[in-house]
Amino acid sequence: MPGWIVALIVMAVLGIGGGIGWSFLAKEHNEARNLTFGAMDFGNLNDGIYVGEYEGGMYKWRANKVQVTVSSGKISDIKLLSSSDPGNKNAQQDVLYDRVIKEQSLQVDVISGATLTSKAYLRAVENALKQAQK
Repeated sequence: MPGWIVALIVMAVLGIGGGIGWSFLAKEHNEARNLTFGAMDFGNLNDGIYVGEYEGGMYKWRANKVQVTVSSGKISDIKLLSSSDPGNKNAQQDVLYDRVIKEQSLQVDVISGATLTSKAYLRAVENALKQAQK
C-alpha cells in the first residue's frame, strides 16, 4: 500500500512540474511567434557596418547579435556574431541571411522547422538596419 502512495505522489509532482515547464515554453513560443517586422525602406540605407541585437525574448533562448554590411545602399553581408541558440552551429541562419540579401527585404521565407528562431535572427537584422536608415 505505501508503494502506491509514493507512486501517486511522484506522478503528481512530475505532472505539476511538467505543467509549469510547459507554461514557460508556451509563453516563449507565443512571444516569438508574434514577432512582427516594421516597414523597412530598403531604398534608404546608408553605407556602413551596423550591429543589431535581439535579446531573445522572455527567457533569452533566442538571443543573438549580427553584423550587417550595407554597400551602395544595399545589404551586402550579414554575419552572426553570437547566439544563445545551441543549434546555431549549422548553416540555417546563413540560408536565411542569403534570402534577406537576395530579396533586400525582411519579408522572406523562414527556415522550415526553425520558424521562431528565424524570426529572432531577422529581428536582430532589423535592429541593425534601423541604424542604417537615412
